[in-house]
Amino acid sequence: MSQGVQNNNYYKKIIVALVLGWVAIWIYRTILTPIYPQIQAALGDVSQSQIGLIASCYFFAYTGMQIPSGFLVDKFGQKTVLIPAFIGFALATFIIGTSTGITQVYIGSILAGISTGCYYGSAFSLSAKHVPQHFKSTANAIINSGSALGMVIGLIGSSVLVGALDIQWNFMLYGAGILILAVTAVFFFLIRNDKQDEVTTEQVTTTEVLEDDSNVAVKLFTPAHLVTYFTYFAVCYGYYMIVTWLPAFLVDEKGFAQGSVGYVAAIVAVTAIPGALFFSRFVDKNPGKRNITIVMLLLAAAITIGLTVFSPNPWVLYVALVLYGFLGKLAIDPVLITFVSDSVPHSKVAKALTIFNTFGMASSIVAPWLTGYIGDTTGSKVLGFYIGSGLLLVAVVLFFLVVASRKNQVAN
Repeated sequence: MSQGVQNNNYYKKIIVALVLGWVAIWIYRTILTPIYPQIQAALGDVSQSQIGLIASCYFFAYTGMQIPSGFLVDKFGQKTVLIPAFIGFALATFIIGTSTGITQVYIGSILAGISTGCYYGSAFSLSAKHVPQHFKSTANAIINSGSALGMVIGLIGSSVLVGALDIQWNFMLYGAGILILAVTAVFFFLIRNDKQDEVTTEQVTTTEVLEDDSNVAVKLFTPAHLVTYFTYFAVCYGYYMIVTWLPAFLVDEKGFAQGSVGYVAAIVAVTAIPGALFFSRFVDKNPGKRNITIVMLLLAAAITIGLTVFSPNPWVLYVALVLYGFLGKLAIDPVLITFVSDSVPHSKVAKALTIFNTFGMASSIVAPWLTGYIGDTTGSKVLGFYIGSGLLLVAVVLFFLVVASRKNQVAN
Protein backbone atom coordinates (compact mmCIF):
# COMPACT_ATOMS: atom_id res chain seq x y z
CA MET A 1 0.00 0.00 0.00
CA SER A 2 1.42 3.40 -0.95
CA GLN A 3 2.19 6.09 1.64
CA GLY A 4 -0.50 8.31 0.12
CA VAL A 5 -3.18 5.65 0.54
CA GLN A 6 -2.01 4.97 4.11
CA ASN A 7 -2.29 8.66 4.99
CA ASN A 8 -5.71 8.84 3.33
CA ASN A 9 -6.95 5.93 5.43
CA TYR A 10 -5.31 7.28 8.59
CA TYR A 11 -7.14 10.61 8.66
CA LYS A 12 -10.43 8.73 8.24
CA LYS A 13 -9.54 6.54 11.23
CA ILE A 14 -8.77 9.67 13.23
CA ILE A 15 -12.20 11.12 12.44
CA VAL A 16 -13.96 7.92 13.56
CA ALA A 17 -11.98 7.77 16.80
CA LEU A 18 -12.57 11.43 17.64
CA VAL A 19 -16.32 11.22 16.94
CA LEU A 20 -16.52 8.35 19.43
CA GLY A 21 -14.56 10.40 21.96
CA TRP A 22 -17.08 13.25 21.83
CA VAL A 23 -19.98 10.78 22.01
CA ALA A 24 -18.56 9.35 25.23
CA ILE A 25 -17.89 12.79 26.75
CA TRP A 26 -21.36 14.15 25.96
CA ILE A 27 -23.14 11.02 27.15
CA TYR A 28 -21.45 11.61 30.49
CA ARG A 29 -22.22 15.35 30.47
CA THR A 30 -25.94 14.84 29.86
CA ILE A 31 -26.61 11.49 31.50
CA LEU A 32 -26.89 12.96 35.00
CA THR A 33 -29.17 15.93 34.28
CA PRO A 34 -32.47 14.00 33.83
CA ILE A 35 -31.81 11.81 36.88
CA TYR A 36 -30.81 14.44 39.45
CA PRO A 37 -33.98 13.67 41.49
CA GLN A 38 -33.00 9.98 41.70
CA ILE A 39 -29.44 10.88 42.70
CA GLN A 40 -30.76 13.31 45.30
CA ALA A 41 -33.06 10.66 46.74
CA ALA A 42 -30.32 8.02 46.80
CA LEU A 43 -27.78 10.23 48.56
CA GLY A 44 -30.17 11.40 51.27
CA ASP A 45 -30.24 14.92 52.65
CA VAL A 46 -28.87 16.77 49.60
CA SER A 47 -30.04 20.24 48.56
CA GLN A 48 -30.67 21.54 45.05
CA SER A 49 -27.60 23.76 45.25
CA GLN A 50 -25.45 20.78 46.24
CA ILE A 51 -26.78 18.84 43.25
CA GLY A 52 -26.09 21.82 40.98
CA LEU A 53 -22.51 21.89 42.21
CA ILE A 54 -21.90 18.53 40.50
CA ALA A 55 -21.85 20.19 37.08
CA SER A 56 -19.92 23.19 38.41
CA CYS A 57 -17.14 20.93 39.73
CA TYR A 58 -16.89 19.26 36.35
CA PHE A 59 -16.77 22.45 34.28
CA PHE A 60 -14.35 24.25 36.62
CA ALA A 61 -11.93 21.33 36.34
CA TYR A 62 -12.52 20.99 32.58
CA THR A 63 -11.91 24.68 31.92
CA GLY A 64 -8.88 24.84 34.20
CA MET A 65 -7.27 21.92 32.37
CA GLN A 66 -7.52 23.45 28.89
CA ILE A 67 -4.26 25.41 28.69
CA PRO A 68 -2.13 22.88 30.66
CA SER A 69 -3.40 20.10 28.39
CA GLY A 70 -2.31 22.07 25.33
CA PHE A 71 1.25 22.18 26.64
CA LEU A 72 1.11 18.46 27.48
CA VAL A 73 -0.10 17.58 23.97
CA ASP A 74 2.58 19.70 22.30
CA LYS A 75 5.27 18.12 24.49
CA PHE A 76 4.24 14.45 24.63
CA GLY A 77 1.84 13.95 21.71
CA GLN A 78 -1.88 13.33 21.43
CA LYS A 79 -1.94 9.57 21.99
CA THR A 80 0.27 9.75 25.08
CA VAL A 81 -2.13 12.29 26.63
CA LEU A 82 -5.45 10.83 25.45
CA ILE A 83 -5.14 7.27 26.72
CA PRO A 84 -4.29 8.03 30.38
CA ALA A 85 -6.87 10.82 30.35
CA PHE A 86 -9.67 8.50 29.23
CA ILE A 87 -8.64 5.82 31.72
CA GLY A 88 -9.01 8.51 34.39
CA PHE A 89 -12.37 9.49 32.85
CA ALA A 90 -13.64 5.91 33.12
CA LEU A 91 -12.42 5.73 36.72
CA ALA A 92 -14.37 8.93 37.46
CA THR A 93 -17.64 7.37 36.31
CA PHE A 94 -17.11 4.38 38.61
CA ILE A 95 -16.29 6.71 41.52
CA ILE A 96 -19.58 8.55 40.96
CA GLY A 97 -21.53 5.33 40.41
CA THR A 98 -20.37 3.86 43.72
CA SER A 99 -20.97 7.08 45.67
CA THR A 100 -22.70 6.91 49.03
CA GLY A 101 -22.38 10.64 49.65
CA ILE A 102 -22.27 13.87 47.69
CA THR A 103 -18.56 14.48 48.42
CA GLN A 104 -17.59 11.37 46.49
CA VAL A 105 -19.71 12.56 43.56
CA TYR A 106 -17.81 15.87 43.60
CA ILE A 107 -14.47 14.03 43.58
CA GLY A 108 -15.56 11.96 40.59
CA SER A 109 -16.83 15.06 38.78
CA ILE A 110 -13.53 16.88 39.29
CA LEU A 111 -11.58 13.87 38.01
CA ALA A 112 -13.91 13.64 34.99
CA GLY A 113 -13.36 17.35 34.28
CA ILE A 114 -9.58 17.07 34.48
CA SER A 115 -9.59 13.97 32.27
CA THR A 116 -11.90 15.28 29.55
CA GLY A 117 -10.14 18.65 29.70
CA CYS A 118 -7.28 16.95 27.85
CA TYR A 119 -9.50 16.00 24.91
CA TYR A 120 -10.21 19.22 22.99
CA GLY A 121 -6.62 20.18 22.18
CA SER A 122 -5.69 16.59 21.41
CA ALA A 123 -8.65 16.00 19.12
CA PHE A 124 -8.55 19.11 16.98
CA SER A 125 -4.75 19.32 16.78
CA LEU A 126 -4.87 15.77 15.39
CA SER A 127 -7.41 16.76 12.77
CA ALA A 128 -5.48 19.95 11.96
CA LYS A 129 -2.32 17.94 11.38
CA HIS A 130 -3.61 14.98 9.38
CA VAL A 131 -6.82 15.97 7.59
CA PRO A 132 -6.32 17.38 4.05
CA GLN A 133 -6.74 21.15 3.84
CA HIS A 134 -9.71 20.96 1.47
CA PHE A 135 -11.62 18.78 3.96
CA LYS A 136 -10.64 20.31 7.33
CA SER A 137 -13.81 22.20 8.23
CA THR A 138 -15.99 19.29 7.14
CA ALA A 139 -13.89 16.88 9.17
CA ASN A 140 -14.17 19.12 12.23
CA ALA A 141 -17.95 19.24 11.74
CA ILE A 142 -18.12 15.44 11.56
CA ILE A 143 -15.98 15.17 14.70
CA ASN A 144 -18.15 17.74 16.48
CA SER A 145 -21.30 15.84 15.52
CA GLY A 146 -20.28 13.32 18.14
CA SER A 147 -21.23 15.98 20.70
CA ALA A 148 -24.78 16.18 19.36
CA LEU A 149 -25.10 12.41 19.12
CA GLY A 150 -23.82 11.94 22.66
CA MET A 151 -26.21 14.61 23.94
CA VAL A 152 -29.22 12.88 22.37
CA ILE A 153 -28.17 9.46 23.69
CA GLY A 154 -27.45 10.81 27.17
CA LEU A 155 -30.62 12.87 27.57
CA ILE A 156 -33.09 10.40 26.11
CA GLY A 157 -31.35 7.23 27.28
CA SER A 158 -31.09 8.40 30.87
CA SER A 159 -34.69 9.67 30.93
CA VAL A 160 -36.09 6.42 29.54
CA LEU A 161 -33.94 3.89 31.38
CA VAL A 162 -34.04 5.52 34.82
CA GLY A 163 -37.18 7.66 34.64
CA ALA A 164 -39.48 5.22 32.83
CA LEU A 165 -37.96 1.76 33.40
CA ASP A 166 -36.77 2.37 36.98
CA ILE A 167 -33.23 1.17 36.35
CA GLN A 168 -30.90 2.24 39.16
CA TRP A 169 -29.04 5.46 38.37
CA ASN A 170 -25.71 3.84 39.27
CA PHE A 171 -26.00 1.47 36.31
CA MET A 172 -26.01 4.44 33.92
CA LEU A 173 -22.58 5.47 35.23
CA TYR A 174 -21.24 1.92 35.02
CA GLY A 175 -22.43 1.67 31.43
CA ALA A 176 -20.81 5.00 30.61
CA GLY A 177 -17.55 3.79 32.18
CA ILE A 178 -17.52 0.65 30.06
CA LEU A 179 -18.20 2.73 26.94
CA ILE A 180 -15.33 5.09 27.82
CA LEU A 181 -12.93 2.15 28.21
CA ALA A 182 -14.04 0.84 24.81
CA VAL A 183 -13.32 4.26 23.26
CA THR A 184 -9.90 4.24 24.98
CA ALA A 185 -9.16 0.95 23.21
CA VAL A 186 -10.16 2.57 19.91
CA PHE A 187 -7.65 5.37 20.58
CA PHE A 188 -4.94 2.81 21.33
CA PHE A 189 -5.43 0.90 18.09
CA LEU A 190 -6.30 3.71 15.65
CA ILE A 191 -4.17 6.68 16.70
CA ARG A 192 -0.43 6.71 16.02
CA ASN A 193 2.14 8.19 18.37
CA ASP A 194 3.12 11.07 16.10
CA LYS A 195 5.62 12.45 18.59
CA GLN A 196 8.10 9.76 17.56
CA ASP A 197 7.72 10.73 13.92
CA GLU A 198 8.31 14.40 14.72
CA VAL A 199 11.87 13.89 16.02
CA THR A 200 13.38 13.68 12.54
CA THR A 201 11.34 16.60 11.28
CA GLU A 202 12.38 18.74 14.23
CA GLN A 203 16.05 17.96 13.58
CA VAL A 204 15.71 19.09 9.99
CA THR A 205 13.75 22.27 10.79
CA THR A 206 15.40 23.40 14.04
CA THR A 207 15.79 27.00 12.91
CA GLU A 208 12.17 27.28 11.85
CA VAL A 209 10.93 25.81 15.14
CA LEU A 210 13.06 28.20 17.19
CA GLU A 211 11.66 31.11 15.22
CA ASP A 212 8.14 29.87 15.83
CA ASP A 213 8.82 29.51 19.58
CA SER A 214 10.17 33.03 19.84
CA ASN A 215 7.05 34.45 18.25
CA VAL A 216 4.42 32.15 19.76
CA ALA A 217 3.09 34.66 22.31
CA VAL A 218 2.58 37.21 19.54
CA LYS A 219 0.96 34.68 17.21
CA LEU A 220 -1.51 33.44 19.83
CA PHE A 221 -2.61 36.88 21.01
CA THR A 222 -2.89 39.05 17.92
CA PRO A 223 -5.96 41.34 17.78
CA ALA A 224 -7.60 38.89 15.38
CA HIS A 225 -7.02 36.00 17.78
CA LEU A 226 -8.35 37.95 20.76
CA VAL A 227 -11.50 38.80 18.82
CA THR A 228 -11.85 35.15 17.79
CA TYR A 229 -11.54 34.05 21.43
CA PHE A 230 -14.24 36.54 22.48
CA THR A 231 -16.40 35.39 19.57
CA TYR A 232 -16.22 31.82 20.81
CA PHE A 233 -17.09 32.97 24.34
CA ALA A 234 -20.22 34.63 22.93
CA VAL A 235 -21.12 31.56 20.84
CA CYS A 236 -20.77 29.22 23.82
CA TYR A 237 -22.54 31.62 26.19
CA GLY A 238 -25.75 31.45 24.17
CA TYR A 239 -25.47 27.70 23.74
CA TYR A 240 -24.93 26.80 27.40
CA MET A 241 -27.61 29.26 28.47
CA ILE A 242 -30.10 27.48 26.19
CA VAL A 243 -29.02 23.97 27.20
CA THR A 244 -29.27 24.87 30.91
CA TRP A 245 -32.27 27.20 31.17
CA LEU A 246 -34.49 26.91 28.11
CA PRO A 247 -36.66 24.08 29.51
CA ALA A 248 -37.32 26.01 32.75
CA PHE A 249 -37.92 29.21 30.75
CA LEU A 250 -40.53 27.46 28.61
CA VAL A 251 -42.37 26.09 31.64
CA ASP A 252 -42.21 29.24 33.79
CA GLU A 253 -42.68 31.96 31.18
CA LYS A 254 -44.13 30.36 28.05
CA GLY A 255 -46.70 28.06 29.67
CA PHE A 256 -45.32 24.76 28.36
CA ALA A 257 -46.13 21.53 30.18
CA GLN A 258 -43.21 20.03 32.10
CA GLY A 259 -43.37 16.78 30.15
CA SER A 260 -43.07 18.47 26.76
CA VAL A 261 -39.81 20.38 27.28
CA GLY A 262 -37.42 17.53 27.99
CA TYR A 263 -36.69 16.98 24.32
CA VAL A 264 -35.88 20.62 23.51
CA ALA A 265 -32.12 20.21 23.86
CA ALA A 266 -32.31 17.08 21.73
CA ILE A 267 -34.12 19.03 18.97
CA VAL A 268 -31.31 21.59 18.91
CA ALA A 269 -28.68 18.84 18.84
CA VAL A 270 -30.30 16.86 16.03
CA THR A 271 -30.78 19.87 13.74
CA ALA A 272 -27.22 20.98 14.47
CA ILE A 273 -25.63 18.03 12.67
CA PRO A 274 -26.83 18.82 9.11
CA GLY A 275 -26.13 22.52 9.68
CA ALA A 276 -22.56 21.87 10.76
CA LEU A 277 -21.92 19.55 7.82
CA PHE A 278 -23.48 21.91 5.27
CA PHE A 279 -21.61 25.07 6.27
CA SER A 280 -18.33 23.29 6.84
CA ARG A 281 -18.44 21.76 3.39
CA PHE A 282 -19.38 25.14 1.91
CA VAL A 283 -16.36 26.78 3.56
CA ASP A 284 -14.04 23.98 2.44
CA LYS A 285 -15.17 24.53 -1.15
CA ASN A 286 -15.13 28.33 -0.82
CA PRO A 287 -12.25 29.20 1.55
CA GLY A 288 -12.36 32.84 0.52
CA LYS A 289 -15.88 33.11 2.00
CA ARG A 290 -14.99 31.65 5.40
CA ASN A 291 -14.89 34.92 7.33
CA ILE A 292 -18.13 36.33 5.95
CA THR A 293 -19.80 32.95 6.58
CA ILE A 294 -18.78 33.19 10.23
CA VAL A 295 -20.26 36.70 10.43
CA MET A 296 -23.56 35.58 8.92
CA LEU A 297 -23.82 32.55 11.23
CA LEU A 298 -23.12 34.72 14.28
CA LEU A 299 -25.84 37.13 13.23
CA ALA A 300 -28.30 34.29 12.62
CA ALA A 301 -27.54 32.79 16.06
CA ALA A 302 -28.17 36.16 17.73
CA ILE A 303 -31.51 36.57 15.94
CA THR A 304 -32.76 33.04 16.69
CA ILE A 305 -31.90 33.33 20.41
CA GLY A 306 -33.82 36.61 20.52
CA LEU A 307 -36.71 34.98 18.70
CA THR A 308 -37.11 32.41 21.47
CA VAL A 309 -38.05 35.30 23.78
CA PHE A 310 -40.39 37.04 21.32
CA SER A 311 -42.08 33.90 19.93
CA PRO A 312 -45.86 34.48 20.16
CA ASN A 313 -46.76 30.79 19.89
CA PRO A 314 -45.11 27.36 20.19
CA TRP A 315 -44.66 26.89 16.43
CA VAL A 316 -42.60 30.06 16.08
CA LEU A 317 -40.52 28.89 19.03
CA TYR A 318 -39.93 25.48 17.45
CA VAL A 319 -38.87 27.13 14.19
CA ALA A 320 -36.47 29.37 16.13
CA LEU A 321 -34.95 26.36 17.89
CA VAL A 322 -34.57 24.39 14.68
CA LEU A 323 -32.89 27.39 13.04
CA TYR A 324 -30.64 27.91 16.05
CA GLY A 325 -29.59 24.27 15.85
CA PHE A 326 -28.92 24.55 12.11
CA LEU A 327 -27.16 27.94 12.24
CA GLY A 328 -25.85 28.11 15.81
CA LYS A 329 -22.91 26.85 17.84
CA LEU A 330 -22.30 23.49 16.20
CA ALA A 331 -22.39 25.09 12.74
CA ILE A 332 -19.98 27.85 13.80
CA ASP A 333 -17.60 25.64 15.80
CA PRO A 334 -15.83 23.73 13.01
CA VAL A 335 -15.33 26.84 10.89
CA LEU A 336 -13.82 28.76 13.82
CA ILE A 337 -11.66 25.78 14.80
CA THR A 338 -10.21 25.57 11.29
CA PHE A 339 -9.65 29.34 11.29
CA VAL A 340 -7.65 29.14 14.54
CA SER A 341 -5.66 26.03 13.60
CA ASP A 342 -4.71 27.54 10.23
CA SER A 343 -3.51 30.76 11.86
CA VAL A 344 -0.61 29.36 13.92
CA PRO A 345 2.39 27.07 13.28
CA HIS A 346 1.62 23.33 13.43
CA SER A 347 3.73 22.96 16.58
CA LYS A 348 1.46 25.43 18.41
CA VAL A 349 -1.96 24.27 17.25
CA ALA A 350 -2.83 22.49 20.50
CA LYS A 351 -1.90 25.55 22.58
CA ALA A 352 -3.95 27.87 20.34
CA LEU A 353 -6.99 25.59 20.39
CA THR A 354 -6.92 25.11 24.16
CA ILE A 355 -6.70 28.89 24.73
CA PHE A 356 -9.59 29.26 22.27
CA ASN A 357 -11.63 26.62 24.10
CA THR A 358 -10.81 28.08 27.52
CA PHE A 359 -12.62 31.27 26.52
CA GLY A 360 -15.56 29.25 25.24
CA MET A 361 -15.83 27.01 28.28
CA ALA A 362 -15.57 30.00 30.64
CA SER A 363 -19.06 30.84 29.41
CA SER A 364 -20.29 27.42 30.59
CA ILE A 365 -19.52 28.63 34.11
CA VAL A 366 -20.83 32.19 33.73
CA ALA A 367 -23.98 31.75 31.60
CA PRO A 368 -25.94 29.23 33.73
CA TRP A 369 -25.17 31.06 36.99
CA LEU A 370 -25.83 34.58 35.66
CA THR A 371 -29.11 33.60 33.97
CA GLY A 372 -30.27 31.87 37.16
CA TYR A 373 -29.30 34.93 39.21
CA ILE A 374 -31.24 37.18 36.85
CA GLY A 375 -34.26 34.90 37.20
CA ASP A 376 -34.03 34.98 41.01
CA THR A 377 -33.67 38.77 41.23
CA THR A 378 -36.08 39.90 38.49
CA GLY A 379 -38.56 37.02 38.40
CA SER A 380 -37.84 36.46 34.70
CA LYS A 381 -34.98 35.00 32.66
CA VAL A 382 -35.75 37.18 29.62
CA LEU A 383 -32.83 39.53 30.33
CA GLY A 384 -30.51 36.51 30.36
CA PHE A 385 -31.56 35.64 26.81
CA TYR A 386 -31.07 39.27 25.75
CA ILE A 387 -27.53 39.15 27.12
CA GLY A 388 -26.81 35.99 25.12
CA SER A 389 -28.15 37.58 21.95
CA GLY A 390 -26.36 40.87 22.66
CA LEU A 391 -22.97 39.21 23.14
CA LEU A 392 -23.35 37.58 19.73
CA LEU A 393 -24.18 40.93 18.13
CA VAL A 394 -21.04 42.45 19.68
CA ALA A 395 -19.08 39.48 18.31
CA VAL A 396 -20.56 40.12 14.85
CA VAL A 397 -19.33 43.72 14.85
CA LEU A 398 -15.87 42.93 16.24
CA PHE A 399 -15.26 39.94 13.99
CA PHE A 400 -16.35 41.88 10.92
CA LEU A 401 -14.19 44.93 11.71
CA VAL A 402 -11.06 43.15 12.94
CA VAL A 403 -11.04 39.91 10.94
CA ALA A 404 -13.54 39.63 8.10
CA SER A 405 -12.91 43.07 6.61
CA ARG A 406 -9.20 42.40 6.28
CA LYS A 407 -7.99 40.94 3.03
CA ASN A 408 -5.22 38.90 4.62
CA GLN A 409 -5.79 36.07 7.06
CA VAL A 410 -4.15 35.96 10.46
CA ALA A 411 -1.52 33.52 9.26
CA ASN A 412 -0.27 36.09 6.83
